[in-house]
Formats: sequence, C-alpha cells, structure tokens
Amino acid sequence: MESQHQDSESPKRRKGIYLLPNLLTTGGLFAGFFSIVAAIDGNFPAAGWATIVAILLDGLDGRVARMTSTESDFGKEFDSLADMVSFGVAPAIITYQWGVERLAEYGAVWGRAGWLATFLYAVAAAFRLARFNTSTKTIERRYFQGIPSPPAAAAVVSMVWLATIYEVNELIGLVGGIGVTAIVGVLMVSRFRYLSFKDVGPSRRVHFANLLLIPLAIIAIALEPPLMIFVIAIIYAASGPIVWLLRRRRGAPEGRS
Repeated sequence: MESQHQDSESPKRRKGIYLLPNLLTTGGLFAGFFSIVAAIDGNFPAAGWATIVAILLDGLDGRVARMTSTESDFGKEFDSLADMVSFGVAPAIITYQWGVERLAEYGAVWGRAGWLATFLYAVAAAFRLARFNTSTKTIERRYFQGIPSPPAAAAVVSMVWLATIYEVNELIGLVGGIGVTAIVGVLMVSRFRYLSFKDVGPSRRVHFANLLLIPLAIIAIALEPPLMIFVIAIIYAASGPIVWLLRRRRGAPEGRS
C-alpha cells in the first residue's frame, strides 16, 4: 500500500522538478525584459541590476537541470530564446537608448554608425547562440568558441551603467561606448577560445589561494558593482585574443590546450 502511494506521488514530484529549471529561465527572461523597459525609461542602473539577475539565473537553470536530471530539448530551446532576449536584444537596446540618440545630435552619420553597431551586437548574439546550439557535441567542454553572450552582455551593460554614473555625454565617450558594443559583438562570433569553467566542480581540488579569490571578488563587486563587473568582463573578453596571440608567438597548434 505504501509503495503504491509513493508511485502515485512520483509523477507529481517529477513534474515539479521539471518545472524548476524552466521557472529559473522564465525569471531570467523577465529580468531581460525588465532591463529593456528600464532602459526605455532612462533608468540604466536598474537595467544593469536586471542584467546581473538574468546572468545569475542563466547560470542556475542549467546547473539545476543537470543536478536533477531534468534536461530536455524544450528546456534547451527555451533557455536559448530567453538568452537572446536578455543577452542579445536587451544590451543592444540599452546601448541604443543611452548613446545612439545622443550620437545623432553630432550628425546623421554618427547616428547611423551607432545604430549599425547596436544591430551588429544583436545579430552577433543570435549567431553565437545558434552556433552553440548546433555544435555542443563537437567542441571541447573546457572552452567556448567566441565569448559567451552573458559576459558579453555584462561588458556592454556595465559600460553603459558606468557612463551614466560619470555622465559621459561627449562625442569621444559615446563613440568609445558604441565601439565597445561592436567589438564585443565581433568577439561573440569569433573563433577565439574562452575558458568555460565547466570543469570546476565540488569534486575538483582547488588551491587555497585561489579559493580566497572568490570572497574577495564578491566583496569588490558589492562595493563597486558597475566598475568591477566591467573590469572582469573586459578582462575575460580580452583573454581570448591575448591567449591566441601568445599561442601564435610560441607556435603552439590550435587543437591543443
């Protein structure tokens, strides 16, 4: 009798477990949508915080699905579509609302250049996500090909967040911000390799000195969120080209790590 009762409850629990990763993905999608609305309202710090929430939830949904063995094709497609909104469309609109309208005041050519740069970022994010979805079985687990969309979004949105705090409105600052957006977009579709950190887990041995970096990074981000997120994202974005150049100078073959 007890075993029958447990069997009857099992499907309900199973459905609940399947629902959890998709709820996290929905939360990330809401955060991305909220960041777009906040940018339209001119509230760029709120857009920045929403992007951080979207990145955290994006990191959780896949891990929860793997931990609970509830990975599904539906979940993967839903996650990819949510990522396109939160890390593709949203950063492009945030940059447009912040800089492109101001650039247009310096001339129509500047405005068009800014418009194209933001579109380049959005289409690069779409290309990056599509390539990732179709090549997950052929790439090495330790690396991503091209910078992933969450750190790309972090670089762009934190840049706008910083520019808002320091009231960057001059032509050179606006051009620099639009340039960062375009460069990050190009890095998403590049073939540079970026560490995925997927091989880092509870069972992996970590040096104590490296372990101390985690609370220090959390404290630094808590003290100056936009600055530290921007610095970390830019360092990560630059790591791909830098490692590629170093390997070329040493003559190391591309296929080896």
